[in-house]
Amino acid sequence: MDQHVDILIIGQGPAGLSAAIYTARAGMNTLILGCAPKVAGDYAIDNYFGFTETISGRELIDRGRIQAAKFGAEIRCERVLTIHALENGRFEAVTEAGKVCAEAVILATGVSRVRPNIPDLAQFEGKGVSYCVSCDGFFVRGKPVLVVGEGNFAANQALELLQYTPHVTLCTQGKEASMNPDFRHRLEKAGIAIITRTIQALEGEKFLERARLDDGTTLEVAGLFVALGEASSSDFAYTLGLARNGVFLEADCEQRTNVPGVFAAGDCVGRFLQISVAVGEGAIAARSAIDYVKNRRKQP
Repeated sequence: MDQHVDILIIGQGPAGLSAAIYTARAGMNTLILGCAPKVAGDYAIDNYFGFTETISGRELIDRGRIQAAKFGAEIRCERVLTIHALENGRFEAVTEAGKVCAEAVILATGVSRVRPNIPDLAQFEGKGVSYCVSCDGFFVRGKPVLVVGEGNFAANQALELLQYTPHVTLCTQGKEASMNPDFRHRLEKAGIAIITRTIQALEGEKFLERARLDDGTTLEVAGLFVALGEASSSDFAYTLGLARNGVFLEADCEQRTNVPGVFAAGDCVGRFLQISVAVGEGAIAARSAIDYVKNRRKQP
């Protein structure tokens, strides 16, 4: 599915839904991607403004979805695998179902980074261990590489690495491979092997040279790309060149990142991690994104 929208919002939590309400009401073609956030569970919320009785996280999020859809926002449970800036100033998101082109992007992904439990991982970060194919694929041209992950995100990263090297292997780090049939077929067609062993150690002098598995075998590798779980705000930061503060994205008081056209709101910017704050930041991000798109339309 290829689609063009004015504003793409990634994340169906309070920040993303709040942003969508404002962008859709302003007449922007708005698409929200992502699936149920952590807050959409049986969490009891009794400190949200205007609710004198406790409301569950699930009910609050459901109300937000209904409200955003009421104003015309399209909402899909569809995971975004990667985002790239295009030369024309737009952005292309690759999802599980296809591609989406957007004039502006609002990241409202929350914050999470799943790191593999591999000894010495930090020692080789920047020396063979990477979290970004588009950033570091160039440095492993023609060399053997491993992608660590079990789902669609990892499969997509492995396929992207073929732009740089034909020697790609995917390691699930002991988990069951969970990518969908389409990705499985594409991996098989590309000759990318899937191994379900666990990496026990990374070895090398100055740079990564080998990965030792739990069965005692070793693999010669020049690069290890971490892609566990789903793509997070940190992963998007790597590919888009967003400034970060640890695992959080840097955004100004108008929720603008350092990349024009990309805005961030909610827990992913690491302020006061509360629903009320996320809702407010989502509204501010929406206003900034609306202004950005309108100004682009005025340009010849």
